[in-house]
Amino acid sequence: MSTTPKTIQIFLPGGDPRGIRVAELTTRIVQVIEVPRSLLGEFLQMPESGQVALYFLFGETEDGSDPRVYIGQTGDLRARLAAHNKEKDFWQRALVLISRTNSLTQTHTLFLEWFSLQATRKAGRYVDENGNAGSRPYTPPPLEADCHEIFETGGVLLSTLGYPLFEPVAQPVGKADSPEIFYCRSSGANGRGMYTPEGFVVLAGSTGRRENVPSIVGTSGERLRQNLEQAGVYRVEGDQVVFQRDHLFRSPSMAALALMGRTANGWMDWKAADGRTLDEVKRQTADA
Repeated sequence: MSTTPKTIQIFLPGGDPRGIRVAELTTRIVQVIEVPRSLLGEFLQMPESGQVALYFLFGETEDGSDPRVYIGQTGDLRARLAAHNKEKDFWQRALVLISRTNSLTQTHTLFLEWFSLQATRKAGRYVDENGNAGSRPYTPPPLEADCHEIFETGGVLLSTLGYPLFEPVAQPVGKADSPEIFYCRSSGANGRGMYTPEGFVVLAGSTGRRENVPSIVGTSGERLRQNLEQAGVYRVEGDQVVFQRDHLFRSPSMAALALMGRTANGWMDWKAADGRTLDEVKRQTADA
């Protein structure tokens, strides 16, 4: 995603920052409208709900497993969202991508739906509810060029609203601006990770201990590890667990617990290649 400076405007139709929010880049025609499910009826009365649209249904589970998304497109947004409100239980918020000039066609949105689903699966942040990804729709080259620009703008707006759907949780190792690698090598773990602005990312290929210590049995820590296995974040190999993909944790300590099967102070258990702890590299440096 581009790192050039941008000006983004967020409009609150009801004046409530937790309600419907309309985001746009001031120099583009694309808007993304965030709609809490409880306010769906209010959105369906807005003129924007009458447009051809690409839409995303987002949901989070109570058990802390990966957030979920359904990606769709429609020429009849009111009917489609009303149907999803009756038929799909998992989602809490809908994000709708439209054109301020009402210039999106279903040729645009069919391509954007397919392309967005590929990007979502590649990024791996969300579990999609779509099932079959379908085949790439035929899109004339001029319209496809439009779609790539719309996709870029939509991705920026989704991230601004708190849904970084298309962004990988960790930058490729070796990039000039990628975060420093930290290691967790206690209690049978051999983990590699990155401390990022969003939390701590355990990198694919990291290994940890399969068994939990008795003190975390029946706790949220044990449930976290069970959820990681059930979601396919890691697989069991003998007496080890192996991370299948990069995974973002909210804190270094939860990342360390997931590897070691015991409570942990991630600020001390994650260490740089030179032996300094994450605390020394990040927190003490910031304090200084």
